[in-house]
Amino acid sequence: MNSLPLNFLCRKSPRRFLLGACLLAALPSTGQVQTLREVLNRSVTQYPLLKAKQSEIQSAQQRESAALTERLPIVTLQHQYNYATNNSITGSVFNNEGTAVAISGGVRPENNYEGVFGSFTTAVAEWRVINFGRVKANIQAANAEVHRFEEDYANERFQHQVRVTDAYLTLLIQQKLVTIQQQNLDRALTFKRIVDSGVRSGMRPGVDSSLATAEASRARILLLESQQQEQVQRLRLSELTGLVQDNLQVDSLSFYTQLPLSPAASDSLFRNHPALRFSRSQIDWAAARSTATSRSLWPTISLVGAGWARGSGVQNDGDVYRTDLSNGIRYQVGNYLFGVAARWNLTNALRLKREYRGEVAQTERFQHLYQEQDNRLQRIQRESETQFRVALEQARQAPVQLRAARQAYNQAQARYKNGLADLPTVLQTFLTLNRAEVDTYVSTSNAWRSLLRIAAAEGDLAVFLNQVPK
Repeated sequence: MNSLPLNFLCRKSPRRFLLGACLLAALPSTGQVQTLREVLNRSVTQYPLLKAKQSEIQSAQQRESAALTERLPIVTLQHQYNYATNNSITGSVFNNEGTAVAISGGVRPENNYEGVFGSFTTAVAEWRVINFGRVKANIQAANAEVHRFEEDYANERFQHQVRVTDAYLTLLIQQKLVTIQQQNLDRALTFKRIVDSGVRSGMRPGVDSSLATAEASRARILLLESQQQEQVQRLRLSELTGLVQDNLQVDSLSFYTQLPLSPAASDSLFRNHPALRFSRSQIDWAAARSTATSRSLWPTISLVGAGWARGSGVQNDGDVYRTDLSNGIRYQVGNYLFGVAARWNLTNALRLKREYRGEVAQTERFQHLYQEQDNRLQRIQRESETQFRVALEQARQAPVQLRAARQAYNQAQARYKNGLADLPTVLQTFLTLNRAEVDTYVSTSNAWRSLLRIAAAEGDLAVFLNQVPK
């Protein structure tokens, strides 16, 4: 039965059609073909490790904000109501967060365990106006930590983009290899039918049929292996995008229709490599921490002030006291105190000196690691340039190999049909043609991957992306 036209369905049941269209639109589009730039953008926003790096930045920013509060004065408020005896004391109070209680006052002839009410309120402020740069050094250390995590994220982001791009190119070549091995299997099956026909007619020996069958089986095995490798690489690429899926589809972007051009070397790009920037930020962070530790060796000079009010059921006249609540908790006296205080923890300096030496050693460690990273990147850059030149030459030679292999295969097949060549000769050209087809695409892919290595060594992915076909 012929299906009804679409406009008829819309006219007869527009609501049902609209509902169906909405349901189709809501389905996940995991099978949609994605370009390299789309995959890169998705991987940067969804990959869990990069999200973790961003959380580290946010955590460091909060610590930096906390360090800024060291500039503010310290203000402590305290208020308490209490009920206590007054043997040898004229009013007990709790020492908040401490273990000592007030013991001043005359001693009674006899202990009296009848309690009285009391109240006590204090406000204490301390402003460390002179700290010999300690607060500023702590803020700079916190800022250096934020910068370190930012550079760590930028480096990890760049390295991840390189990994995603390499996985993308690897998936493309695996897809091409599946196509090549499928063509190879079709060629083997077609040739097998020709051989089987000759064997049945008595024109060819039976061993030719067995050899042709073996070659067809080998071609099928190669196809299965290539399909397996393609799916494995597809899963690996999808993992790098942040969501593992079986049907990720990528666009070839005409990678195999042209070869990349040699990029111009730039030392400024190399010096701005994300890995080197991260190493420098580690040096700056360690140096800032050592400075903050050295500033902690110095004393602090503070402006201090305090005010307090007190109520008590104990009277000033001898042993007279009142046990009612109203006389005990209302404020009866108040005082204030202002002054300048200097503190210098001399014994703590022994510990801080060792911590400072440890921070200096850590700074030296990061400097050595920076030098090691710089040397490694210089080596990788020169190696990648050599690999790129060789890969380009191989990619230019591959079509010559492929044309010669096709000619040899066609000639051997024609000679075999005319009885002028044996089957092993044909099978040898069969293998040569398959290898030449594989080499053609692999060499082109290697040229692009070599360009990617140059971009990775120089620290700028645009070196590669600017040559990607649109």
